[in-house]
Amino acid sequence: MGHPAASAEFRFYEELNDFLPPERRRVDFAYSVAGTRSVKDAIESIGVPHTEVDLILVDGLSVGFDRVLRGGERVAVYPLFELLDIAELQHLRPRPLREPRFVLDTHLGKLARHLRMAGFDCLYRNDYRDSELINAAIAEHRIILTRDKGLLKQRLVTHGYYVRETGSEEQLCEVVRALQLQTALRPFTRCRECNAELREVPKAEVLARLPSSVRGAYERFQLCPGCGRIYWEGTHYARLRRLLDLAGQTGVATGVR
Repeated sequence: MGHPAASAEFRFYEELNDFLPPERRRVDFAYSVAGTRSVKDAIESIGVPHTEVDLILVDGLSVGFDRVLRGGERVAVYPLFELLDIAELQHLRPRPLREPRFVLDTHLGKLARHLRMAGFDCLYRNDYRDSELINAAIAEHRIILTRDKGLLKQRLVTHGYYVRETGSEEQLCEVVRALQLQTALRPFTRCRECNAELREVPKAEVLARLPSSVRGAYERFQLCPGCGRIYWEGTHYARLRRLLDLAGQTGVATGVR
């Protein structure tokens, strides 16, 4: 059965269904394209940020975001392909940044600490405005991590990821897996609080600042040149080490679809 001329038939694949209401997941559905300027407008009005889309097929042909829909088309929308070779088709996601660096929105403070612990350069404040996040991403070539779908629909955003999980440890595993960062992990090289890179220091240099219970128990220490915090492999180290090992496993189960 045909659809009215002002409608197109859409189908979203894999994790893009996370952005859709249940009745539109993994099925074909008609959507009005009257008044939309491009297929990008239609996709984002349905609820999927453009940063999540890597391939669009309109009536079987690969198209760009600027393709105008007239009505009657069939539109298939795909996320980033990890295993399927689509080299001959039109990729819509920008090339990955050479060095993965992040700026996180106000709801992801614990994730920022975990990513820093994993060695990633992360900007975070609990009072960022959307414009500040976008400006930092553009000026410093950073990936925006957010749980705000609307932020990723902003025209100026090129590199961004919508974090699905709600627990911070699960979020870490999700981001590492989704952005394929397993080989980029550099555990315990960055301050979790201020983001500066840590440096190894002789015990004698920090001895006067150590708690009495630590002085005789540990020999290796790191100092943050930014905020002055001292790090050592305390009782929490083993738990954090297990978390980073889990995040670095290829194909680790995180609940991400």
